[in-house]
Amino acid sequence: MTLSLDHPDLHGWLLSFRGLLTKAASAPWLGKESVVKPAGAISAGKQVVLTVLTTDQRWSYLDSYYSQGTVWKRSSASLLDKLKYMQSFFKLKGNGQMTSETFELMKQPRCGVPDMAGYHFFPRKIKWPVLDLTYRIVNHTLDLSWEEVDQAMHEALQVWSDVTPLHFTRIFNGTADIMISFGSKEHGDFVPFDGPLGQLAHAFPPGDNIGGDVHFDDDETWTNDSRDFNLFVVAAHEFGHTLGLQHSSDSEALMYPLYTYRSLKDFVLPEDDVEGIQALYGPKKKTSNAIIPQKCDANFSADAVADIDGDKIIFKDIFVWHHNYQTIGEGWMVIDSVWPELPNFPVDAAYYSPEKDLLFLFRGKRYWALRDYKILSGYPQKLYNLGFPNYVQRIDAAFYDVKSRKTKFFTRDQLWSYNERFHSMEHGYPKQIMEEFNGIIHKVDAAYQQNDSIYFFCGSFQLEYSISHKEVIHTTPANSVLGC
Repeated sequence: MTLSLDHPDLHGWLLSFRGLLTKAASAPWLGKESVVKPAGAISAGKQVVLTVLTTDQRWSYLDSYYSQGTVWKRSSASLLDKLKYMQSFFKLKGNGQMTSETFELMKQPRCGVPDMAGYHFFPRKIKWPVLDLTYRIVNHTLDLSWEEVDQAMHEALQVWSDVTPLHFTRIFNGTADIMISFGSKEHGDFVPFDGPLGQLAHAFPPGDNIGGDVHFDDDETWTNDSRDFNLFVVAAHEFGHTLGLQHSSDSEALMYPLYTYRSLKDFVLPEDDVEGIQALYGPKKKTSNAIIPQKCDANFSADAVADIDGDKIIFKDIFVWHHNYQTIGEGWMVIDSVWPELPNFPVDAAYYSPEKDLLFLFRGKRYWALRDYKILSGYPQKLYNLGFPNYVQRIDAAFYDVKSRKTKFFTRDQLWSYNERFHSMEHGYPKQIMEEFNGIIHKVDAAYQQNDSIYFFCGSFQLEYSISHKEVIHTTPANSVLGC
């Protein structure tokens, strides 16, 4: 059943949300002259003026985004707790002390929805009970043409429908599930905006009436490029809220509360957001027209290969092939028909650890550990758990070196070495792949080690690298791994 304004859970959230955002809107330091835009968002001609925040002004921000209704009381102790929570959420140093880093972050333009983890204001997991939703653009900003606004909204919704079974239909009259409007200051929902900068927009969780609606502050300057505030970026974030998502503390996630410009041309929904939205609505339904790779296609290239006691597990698109040199398997199978618990997506990299008897699969910034046909408890995990910095978005290839008990990871032209015994990245890495593997000059798509050789897959070729000779000694078509 869809929650309405009369529903006690949603009604309580709205009351808290109104009170919190009203406090934020009344904060004098969130005005145009005192807010710092993040890098890439400052437009020419706008002067940035830093100010010193009083205790009351700091309280206003913390009370706006880090309160739990009436549970928190205004006192120095609760202010300290909220500041600690904020610093923990954004991974800042300070432990309750107002640092310059915390101060600068407080002044960045952001979403108006609170940051409390787990949506204390969104009871349980609120989501739409149906997958076919309607939206209506009630009015338009004058900063962009009507067509540009319409296109931004369409593309922002498509971000979510591309990875879920959700479908959005635009209507032009009546009440839609998602009502989209532009307004300034007090605009009819008792949650007033604060003028230029500060809060950019806010959205309400799934439900009837105001539930699911998105409001944009029309005192902002909206654009379709990197100037000022990109409408597509903010809309895609707010639609995440209308679908039931909370804020993420992952600075690379779309649901991170602070504004960060992202180019639509190169935009891919981060794994953190994909994981969150699919937890609510499931993954996009499999299509029956997926093209099965041709076994001996001369242009065949592998996405990932793992060696399990001489057997090869080859991944291509959403398919997997188990190749044994004595008996050929049944051919390509859909990945989730082999591992039902695994999301059905292309695998970026794979390797097998014989000591742990685990197959590791990598996709984006996450990885899974599998034994037989089961995912180990606690997985998937994030790449940074292995020691990768945040800028590493995916793994291209990996293999496990039995002798050294180290796993080699390949990302673009860089090589990383992970010590399995000490569970840490080795010092001196990353380094250029050529520094350690002479002759490997192309991007590595997949790799595995067997005896004294490492087999690198680069495009439609397989390069056999001799560990003892430290050079490439043989080149064959990539499809040779399939027995061609």
